[in-house]
Amino acid sequence: MKLRIKALFVFVLVLAVAAYWQSKDSAVDKSKVFITVATGPTSGIYYPIGGGIGTVVGTDLGYRSSVQSTGASVENINLILNKKAELAIVMSDAVLQAYQAFGAFQGQKPKTDLRGLMGLYPNYVQLVTLESSGIKTFKDLKGKRVGVGAPNSGVEVNARLMFEAHGMSYADIRPDYLNYGEAIDQMRNGMVDAAFVTSGIPNATVMDLATTKKIRIIPIEGEGMAYLKKKYPFFTADVIPAGTYGNASDVNTATIMNILLVSKDLPDAVAYDITKGIFEHIDKIQATHSAAKKYVNLKNALQGMVVPLHPGVEKYFKEVGILK
Repeated sequence: MKLRIKALFVFVLVLAVAAYWQSKDSAVDKSKVFITVATGPTSGIYYPIGGGIGTVVGTDLGYRSSVQSTGASVENINLILNKKAELAIVMSDAVLQAYQAFGAFQGQKPKTDLRGLMGLYPNYVQLVTLESSGIKTFKDLKGKRVGVGAPNSGVEVNARLMFEAHGMSYADIRPDYLNYGEAIDQMRNGMVDAAFVTSGIPNATVMDLATTKKIRIIPIEGEGMAYLKKKYPFFTADVIPAGTYGNASDVNTATIMNILLVSKDLPDAVAYDITKGIFEHIDKIQATHSAAKKYVNLKNALQGMVVPLHPGVEKYFKEVGILK
């Protein structure tokens, strides 16, 4: 009997010691961790959604944190790689180009330190023009002044793929390297004929233009869409619903998921804690924009994930049952 009691005591002691060290290893000293959330231009959707993430990280989870307005995807990827940001919102096509070293990252070493935290919401390729421009199809862009996005931004990387899919290039147009807020302003002033606005819907900048001008959204469809789906399967076909910008009918276009990106060097315990905290306070992020309300949830957490998940993220997703 005494041997059994002694064995039981040793077993309980071992469990207690293991639990202690496990808890010690997973503890996060938040006073020593600063989290920068890289977003996008203040005119876009990345900024308010990133602001919501920053609120959860800073206010609810207690980390020292800041939210940074940036040029969006490509800049954000480089901020993660250069340890200037810990969390970043990016388009999954730009992430894959960095991870595999093609497109905007052609000739560079693959950025294999990139890791995913969660899928967010889809970006819609919105090729915006005024009804008075005479532009009705993608091919009509030839010779026109087109806002293609800030240099090497996610929008601009995306625009290059759209031209490729339609058998065209920047040589066929007069490209203006403006972020879409600036491009829309120039369109209003007659200085730009069309602009790429790759973002969630509705986009406030486009909505604002539509209140004073009659606009047209040029479809991405037919052979162009077929090319994208075959060569770049991270694109999916979708529609901008009728009424989004006063459009009478649905507009066919391409979509691509945005994801929340981290580095493999983010400590596992921090990645786990932030992931858990985001989903426990998801309502605060969903309140920032209608796209977040519709798409940012646990069900879509793995959508658009073109790079490996961070181990700390995997741990949480296994706990809640969306990973085995």
